[in-house]
Amino acid sequence: MPPARHRDTNAAPEGTLADPSAPVPVTRPGGGFGYVELGYVFAAVGAILFATKGVIIKLAYADGLNAEIVIAMRMALALPVYLAIGAMAVASRRRRGEPLPRPALFVRAVLVGLLGYWFASYVDFVGLHFISAQYERLILFTYPLFVVLFGAAFFGGRLRLNALAAIGVSWGGLALIFVEKFGEAGSDVALGSGLVLMAAIAFAFYQLLAKPIVAEMGPRLFTCVAMSGAAIGAFTTFALTQPIESLAVSSYAFGLMVFIALGATVLPSFFLSAALYRISAQANASIGTLSPVATILLAVIVLGEQVTMIDAVGAALVLAGVGWFTLNDRK
Repeated sequence: MPPARHRDTNAAPEGTLADPSAPVPVTRPGGGFGYVELGYVFAAVGAILFATKGVIIKLAYADGLNAEIVIAMRMALALPVYLAIGAMAVASRRRRGEPLPRPALFVRAVLVGLLGYWFASYVDFVGLHFISAQYERLILFTYPLFVVLFGAAFFGGRLRLNALAAIGVSWGGLALIFVEKFGEAGSDVALGSGLVLMAAIAFAFYQLLAKPIVAEMGPRLFTCVAMSGAAIGAFTTFALTQPIESLAVSSYAFGLMVFIALGATVLPSFFLSAALYRISAQANASIGTLSPVATILLAVIVLGEQVTMIDAVGAALVLAGVGWFTLNDRK
């Protein structure tokens, strides 16, 4: 794997959108081997942790919670961690004599956090009311393909023919599963699929918009600011739709919320930002091949969901399409 590139005098001016397909140009002492490789490890760990989310949410729904309660409790439990780590990141900058990022950059980080960790999460959580955890994860898994399309359309990225072919393979797999599920549940599957697809599109834009901000702000501080913005969205949605007493959940449900807040939100969000600091948005997205596989296994073991032959073939096509893109991106 090629080493990460160092910052040079031809880098994009501060505040502009750099090419999202390129690794973030950072300066590191010695340029030691393994810097980029570590980015792939971070992306893989984050993908596996995120894979538990759909299964935990399904368990919470079975205990009587809804999307608004889940996302509000998730952020309420996670926010103190983000605030503490954010404060340490600011203190570390001050000790090193580094200036804080421009206020405009903080605003951009908040807005990007609202898009990627509130809006995308909210429509995804609502969509899980209508479709299985396995199918939800496969739809979300197509967001790397949207990263490619939107990167080429809006951010000056390149769109290769093999990337289009990979997109076609993955979408063929999703279509196969959709036809089978639609025959079983009709409009519910269409609604759930549409909502989760919106989440995939929103998260793709998040990946592309976040990368240059992470480059300027650093992964720790960016993650804390972005997730604080997402918390604002989550608390506002809850206040507008739910009574306060709905937060009085069972101890079992509270335990699920602690897990989703820390294990499926805090940890993977930092792994994702750290990966974005080292590798391209497309590569970071595509290494998530592990995510739907982990979700399928957990859904079968924990939720007792069934895997039909159509599910298996469709999942294989989705994985093959994104895996094909990943291989070509690495080359």
